[in-house]
Amino acid sequence: MNVLIIVHVESEGPGTLGVFLVSAGATLRMARLYAGDSVPESIDGLDAVVSMGGPMNVYEEEKYPFLKHETTLLRKAIDAGRPVLGVCLGAQMIAKACGARVVKSPKKEVGWGQIFVTNAGKEDVLFNGLPPTLEVLQWHEDMFEIPEAGSLIATGNDCPNQAFRYRNAFGLQFHVEVTRDILADWFKDSPDLGIILRRHKELKPDLDRYAERMYRNFLSLIR
Repeated sequence: MNVLIIVHVESEGPGTLGVFLVSAGATLRMARLYAGDSVPESIDGLDAVVSMGGPMNVYEEEKYPFLKHETTLLRKAIDAGRPVLGVCLGAQMIAKACGARVVKSPKKEVGWGQIFVTNAGKEDVLFNGLPPTLEVLQWHEDMFEIPEAGSLIATGNDCPNQAFRYRNAFGLQFHVEVTRDILADWFKDSPDLGIILRRHKELKPDLDRYAERMYRNFLSLIR
């Protein structure tokens, strides 16, 4: 299994997802765009594509030219039937590649919060074996709209579009991949650092179990 991981900024790497994929025997091809790596022009040799988060907006192509190339690659992967997963900005990039808009979320979300699996999500492979309500880490101002012919598979109180599926592509507005070290970095200048880390410690057994189940579900599509 060859999986392309697109990383937009150094602080938003694949976290637990990367660890799981390697343990499952996958070969990770990292495209560290912040370090000058290029987005591949072809999906040849790739079994799946994962796009991680980042602070930029999907439409800032003049400032971040790689966003245009990434949009093209994601569309190629989707059209070719490759499993595609996007987290936060990555989810918004997938939505954009599928012709959906990315807009301001009704409310900025930063910190822990609940999401709710929809009826469509309960029947979807990605959430198979997961509870209907999950507490997850959020950090975003924007929100994807659902692509035409796509389905909303998770929702939330403050941001209604939390996860979607379009054919073989999945977008998650929230972060399941976070580790304590990632959170310590993200919130190092925040007065909420202690609260964030304590809650992570409390949730960690469930977070790890749910994240691994979701990763296994996604992996089943690759295999």
